[in-house]
Amino acid sequence: MLNRSVRLSRRTVLRGAGAALALPWLEAMGAGALQAGEGTKSAIPRRMAFLYVPNGVHMPDWSPEHTGPDFRLPATLQPLEPFRKDLLVLSGLAQNNASPMGDEGGDHARSLACFLTGSHPLKTDGANIRAGVSIDQVAAFQMGHQTRLSSLELGIDPSAQAGSCDSGYSCAYSSNISWRADNLPMPKEIDPRLVFDRLFGSRTDKLSPAERAKRKRREKSVLDFVREDARQLHASLGVTDRRKLDEYMGAVREIEQRITRFEASDDGERPAPATRAARPGGIPDDLREHIRLMLDLLALAFQADATRIATFMFANEASNRAYPFLNVPDGHHDLSHHGRDPKKFEKIRAINRFHVEQLAYLLGKLRSMREGDGTLLDQVMVVYGSGISDGDRHNHDDLPILLAGRGGGTIRTGRHIKYNALPLNNLYLSMLDRMGVKVSRHGDSTGRLAMLDG
Repeated sequence: MLNRSVRLSRRTVLRGAGAALALPWLEAMGAGALQAGEGTKSAIPRRMAFLYVPNGVHMPDWSPEHTGPDFRLPATLQPLEPFRKDLLVLSGLAQNNASPMGDEGGDHARSLACFLTGSHPLKTDGANIRAGVSIDQVAAFQMGHQTRLSSLELGIDPSAQAGSCDSGYSCAYSSNISWRADNLPMPKEIDPRLVFDRLFGSRTDKLSPAERAKRKRREKSVLDFVREDARQLHASLGVTDRRKLDEYMGAVREIEQRITRFEASDDGERPAPATRAARPGGIPDDLREHIRLMLDLLALAFQADATRIATFMFANEASNRAYPFLNVPDGHHDLSHHGRDPKKFEKIRAINRFHVEQLAYLLGKLRSMREGDGTLLDQVMVVYGSGISDGDRHNHDDLPILLAGRGGGTIRTGRHIKYNALPLNNLYLSMLDRMGVKVSRHGDSTGRLAMLDG
C-alpha cells in the first residue's frame, strides 16, 4: 500500500560522499504525476537501445517461414521463444548507403558506419573521416537533457579512431556505431567498472586502472555512501515501494560485487591470457560474463532512468573472434565467408544463436523489472541486428532485424512482418516519433514504417 504522504519526483536520487544513486520507478512517483495531472502512463518514460552483431547471420536459420502472428521462430531465434509475444521480426529492410557506390571493397566498415547514421561514409583511413549523425544521437540531442546521461555507448571490443581496418576505410568506421557529428564518433565503454562509476557518480573515473584498484579496495560499496538517504526514504514508502527499492538496491549491489571480482590486484596488474593482450583489470576474461555484465548495466541504466538511449556492440565489425566455449575455434569473420561449406554453416549458426541468447537474457532482465502497471520491457524499444545480411555476399538488403518491446503500448508485438525493400531508416523515424523526437528525414528514409501498431 502506498504511503499517500510521499510524493517523489522521477529525478529523485539518493546521495552521499560523492555517490548518486538514481531510483527506479516507484508508485510514489506515479502518485506525484497524477497529482500534477500528468497521468501515470504518460509519466513513465520510453527508452530505446540498439544492439549490433558483426558479419551478418546465416539467414536460412533466421527468417521465419510465415508472416503474421502465427510464425514459428527458426533455429537461430529459438532462444527468444519465451519472448515471442514481445518482439517483431522485421524482414525486407535495407541500408542501401552501405553499398559500395563506386568505392569497391570495405563492406564491413560501411555496414557499421551506416547502420545508425543511414549515411555512406567517406572512404578514407586518415583523419578526415565523415559518416553522419547516428539516430541515437539525433534523439540524445533533443531529449538527452532529461536524464543524467544523454546516451550510453557500450561494447566488448575497444573503439579505434585511427588506422586502416577495411580496404582503405578508417578503423573508426569499423568500431563505432554511435556518431555525435558526421566527423565525431562516440567511443564505446567496454570496462564494466567505468560504466558503473558513470551511473552512480563514483569519484574513480579519472584514475588509472592501478589507482582505481587501490581506491576500490579501501572504499565501501556505493550503497554504503547513500545508506542514510536510503534509510529515510525506505521508512516513508508504502509496502510495494519498499519491496521494489530493496530489490533494486540488491541488484545494484550484485552487479557491483561481480565487477569487484574482476578488479585488478593492488599493483593494477593481472597476468594476460597467452592468446591475447592484457585487458583492463575490471574486464572479465570470460566473454560470456563480460557481455552479461554490460547488458545488466544497460538494463540498470534504463531502470534508474539514468539514460533513455543506449547502444551496445557485441564485437567490432569484421571481428574474427573465436568462440572456443561453443566448440568454434575458428574466427567469426573467416567463417562468415563460408563459400556454402556446410561445416562452416554449423559453426556460424552456433555463434549467431549465442548472440541471440544474450538478447534473450537482456529481455528477461527488462521483463523482470516492474514499472507502473507493467514491466520495463513494455516501455522500451530494442533493435537487434546487423548491417550485413549474408556474410559471404556482403549484401545490405533484407537485413536481420528484430524489434523487441512495446514502446509504451504503441507497438503490437508477436508478429513477423515482411516489407518490400524499405529503408531501415523508416523504422528509426517511427521509433523517434514514439520517443517524442520529431525528425522529418534520416539517411535515405522515405517515411515512417507501416504496420508497427497493427
